[in-house]
Amino acid sequence: MTELKIDSLHFSYTSDARVLKGIDLRLNDKTTAIVGQNGAGKTTFVKLLKGLLQPDEGVITLNGQDTKDSTAANLAKYVGMVFQNPNDQIFKNKVVNEVMFGPLNLGRNERDSRDKALAALKKVGLEHRSGNNPYDLSLSERKMISIASVLAMDTDVVIFDEPTMGQDFAGKETIKDIISELRNHGKLVLCILHDMDFAAEVFERAIVFNQGKVLLDGPSREVFANKMVLEQAFLEQPQVMQVAQAFGLEGSYLTEDELIERLKG
Repeated sequence: MTELKIDSLHFSYTSDARVLKGIDLRLNDKTTAIVGQNGAGKTTFVKLLKGLLQPDEGVITLNGQDTKDSTAANLAKYVGMVFQNPNDQIFKNKVVNEVMFGPLNLGRNERDSRDKALAALKKVGLEHRSGNNPYDLSLSERKMISIASVLAMDTDVVIFDEPTMGQDFAGKETIKDIISELRNHGKLVLCILHDMDFAAEVFERAIVFNQGKVLLDGPSREVFANKMVLEQAFLEQPQVMQVAQAFGLEGSYLTEDELIERLKG
């Protein structure tokens, strides 16, 4: 089982403003949504996990190994990250070459890398676009290309930063399926989200960040039922919970199906 341990993590971009203030977490087998307002420290946190930044204080270990002992390039073998803006990630002039880049960079041969790239593109529904220039595709399709690029690397940890942004219903369903498949294959899946509905429906665990600290951490059903703490972090409950409360229903509801069954009862 892949496990990330974070102990007393502190980070600042400037000496007069702490961005992260003593984060302690254990991340392992549960798909995990990281939620919070802009500026709460979420993206900084996952960049530290990826090795793109180094902590001022504290320790991050991946399967018992201190990540300070590894370069970002070495960590790329184990930790893959889909950036919020695919334009920050895409730089090749052909889709298949973009998705192949990660496996090739990890030392796999060209044939294996191409096979992995085409398999990943099939998962995101873009295998028919493998020969296109990524910038001839829509923003939502480029987001899928960046997801495929990370899937092709087959890392133990997969981090998504706002994967549903710009996606329609079909795109969100594809991403749900990908997260479920990664979970079933024993991958550690972390996701930064502003989409509370998607977070509640898809993820087993939720962590609420606020002003550089963990405000709440637990099973999604418990976290999203805690209206008071969510409001403290300037977050709204998922819509299905808001509807349930409007009907005067007790309990916690994560999906429309759960609410409909309760109303039928």
